[in-house]
Amino acid sequence: MRVLITGSAGFIGSALALRLLERGDEVIGVDNLNDYYDVGLKQARLARTSGHAAYTDVRADIADRAAMDRVFAEYRPQRVVNLAAQAGVRYSLENPHAYVETNLVGFANILEGCRHHGVEHLVYASSSSVYGANTHMPFSVHDNVDHPVSLYAASKKANELMAHTYSHLYGLPTTGLRFFTVYGPWGRPDMALFLFTRKILAGEPIDVFNYGKHRRDFTYIDDIVEGVIRTLDHVARPNPEWSGDAPDSATSRAPYRLYNIGNNQPVELMHYIEVLEKHLGREAEKNMLPLQPGDVPDTYADVSDLVADVGYQPATSVEDGVGRFVEWYKDYYRI
Repeated sequence: MRVLITGSAGFIGSALALRLLERGDEVIGVDNLNDYYDVGLKQARLARTSGHAAYTDVRADIADRAAMDRVFAEYRPQRVVNLAAQAGVRYSLENPHAYVETNLVGFANILEGCRHHGVEHLVYASSSSVYGANTHMPFSVHDNVDHPVSLYAASKKANELMAHTYSHLYGLPTTGLRFFTVYGPWGRPDMALFLFTRKILAGEPIDVFNYGKHRRDFTYIDDIVEGVIRTLDHVARPNPEWSGDAPDSATSRAPYRLYNIGNNQPVELMHYIEVLEKHLGREAEKNMLPLQPGDVPDTYADVSDLVADVGYQPATSVEDGVGRFVEWYKDYYRI
């Protein structure tokens, strides 16, 4: 297939591009290389794919309507995976306009490109953040998610609503994936594992929010990519049993689906830190701090729909995943 991936220099996007290339797909990667975090790391990720003859590297911003029109018209992708987004819960409190531009305006441009160029299937990144104030565990895609606690979460919920509209009006098959705390080699420097590793190795204290009582459904990058590929190959279809009298938020009469992608095994933050300390051979000095605005105490994914529909089965324990990250980190930074 010819697959367009936005956010191709990102953590998930670059790993997904490699897997698709390895199985023989053609990939058009779109990224604007913004400086939200280390551009050098993004360029290093791109270097892993740029040597493939079937990879096309496009420098563009999804919020640039004219640029995205050109990309769709020139490359005519069969399927699209939209992973480009302004990420980060806490940063959304500081710079809300960045989320409107990329996550709303940019996503509208992707939807329009898919609509006008006959794309067979759009898969897009949502987030576990959409569960917001929900406390019923595990989080289910069939639950109501109308109480976000950050603009980032609200923008991802908006993406799901926008996608449904295009599925309903234009018959565009769309699948939204709610990612749960992705980690692993080549990860994001603003995420906890990266921050903790850098500070522990430098002998600096780490900030442990919610006094370490967070529980997160930490999900290893390889398990995430496997889930993305399986859903990309499984084109969303209408649910013939859907009823407006008792509407199911995860399906529709339109070709529309939502799935959680998580490890289905939440881990307390303090245990996560202990595993990291073991692999680094050092103990962290900890600043114990309260819950931050916009954060939620716990995440726990019900992945039963994804298991039933595409046979998804996360296979990587936190112990193994953190160990692989530490090996990569030391190699990449020559420590």
